[in-house]
Amino acid sequence: MSFIAPVAPYIAAATQVAAARQASAVGRYNKAIQNRNAQVAEQEIELIEQQKEFDIAKFDKQFAQLQGSTKTNVLFSGAELSGSGLRILRANAEQAEVDKDIMNYNAEINKSQKLEEANFSRMQGTLARQQARAAEIGYYAQAGTSLLKAFG
Repeated sequence: MSFIAPVAPYIAAATQVAAARQASAVGRYNKAIQNRNAQVAEQEIELIEQQKEFDIAKFDKQFAQLQGSTKTNVLFSGAELSGSGLRILRANAEQAEVDKDIMNYNAEINKSQKLEEANFSRMQGTLARQQARAAEIGYYAQAGTSLLKAFG
């Protein structure tokens, strides 16, 4: 066993250097994963906007059909398009605007949540990289200590 004693500090130092490199690689990998998660969340923001535009266009089409049916029913009943008939059409239009405002509001809330998710992922990635750097420095310090003991 005495033949190992002189090289033990060098083996320990080499092991610590390898561990430092591995810690660094793990940190870079974890940061890359979190950055990718952030990109996915940002892409979802675009999808939310597209879905909102699609939903509003679909809603507008359905609303136009509803208003057309309402006009037809009022006129078919023999009433003129005034008084109650106009109030119904106006109430429908006002409710349609409220519904579209709700769609816009919900989409903005969802987009804000995705933006926060993206920001949080980036922060997690930065934190993972900083933790890996701290571990890396610790391993290098241990390697240095092993070498100092060999010469000390």
